[in-house]
Amino acid sequence: MSTRPTRELHKFSGATREKLDALLDQSVIGHFAFVEDGLPRVMPIAIVRDGRDILLHGSTGSPWMRLLATGVPVALSVAELDALVVARSAFESSMRFRSAVLFGSCAAVADDEKVATLDLVTDGLLPGRVSEVRRSSAKELAATLVLRMRIDDWSLKISDGWPDDSADDIAGDAWAGVLPVRRGFEDAVPAPDLRAGIRVAASVARLSAG
Repeated sequence: MSTRPTRELHKFSGATREKLDALLDQSVIGHFAFVEDGLPRVMPIAIVRDGRDILLHGSTGSPWMRLLATGVPVALSVAELDALVVARSAFESSMRFRSAVLFGSCAAVADDEKVATLDLVTDGLLPGRVSEVRRSSAKELAATLVLRMRIDDWSLKISDGWPDDSADDIAGDAWAGVLPVRRGFEDAVPAPDLRAGIRVAASVARLSAG
């Protein structure tokens, strides 16, 4: 866990909590870093923001999830590519991106909060899906470990510039600009064993249409 004051982590990028939240809401996968038996580990997992916390879930049989549940220090990394910055030289070419590292620790969600928290995770990943599916069984809930990461500190970097070419390169004939990344879902593909006559779920259709 970082020992630097929060203000030092933030001030270099002009970061705000609102910008961090926007990145976290767009990020589906986060990478958790921690130390286990004296060795560094990094594990990817689906994440959902809940206010100022991060939710994650997995199997109760997962050794690394159980380790995180003990409250060991963790770092969470997320990143999104927004565009390629195409300069007039390979040296000046770069990317527009947003990246963040969050520092804190995790705790297991209490059993009496597990259903509501899992609903937040489900709708966070696929808005509206909770109302379309059956409720989890007691066996499924018992097999699921839900963790909440309390964020103690964070660092956010945003790169949103244009090509920084030299005067000589600008006078040349090479094209320069920005190539934005396009995001979206394609048409939904039904499962091979889906019964005939079942329409695409509204939650899925909304994402496909977007």
